[in-house]
Amino acid sequence: MKVKRVKIGIKSVKEALQDFVKTGEAIERGEKIKKEKGVYFESIEGFRKALTLKRLELLHLIKEKHPKSLMELSRLSKRNIKSIVTDIEILEGLDLIDMKRKKEGKRESEPTVSYDAIELLVAV
Repeated sequence: MKVKRVKIGIKSVKEALQDFVKTGEAIERGEKIKKEKGVYFESIEGFRKALTLKRLELLHLIKEKHPKSLMELSRLSKRNIKSIVTDIEILEGLDLIDMKRKKEGKRESEPTVSYDAIELLVAV
């Protein structure tokens, strides 16, 4: 089985801006740039606030059970729909889930997780 990974890192704003400048300079030199996708936080505390245990449990449930709607995810997780919607909005904002929005019927949205692991990088 091929494992897709999502990279999550801890970087200060200064470090992120330095990376941005290095990338811009490499582009100006005509170098080929490898596309890197990831989510970065300024601190471990920020990471812990965004990726709570409950949200990680939702990611696992979505990956394993493939719920067809947020209401089904609410039932599977035994949590109220309002909490589910809030957590899903945060996870979607972090690009950790995709939402397949249906245009017909009840306009239900199907959450999907397209990776098998989250990789955390912390600079020392």
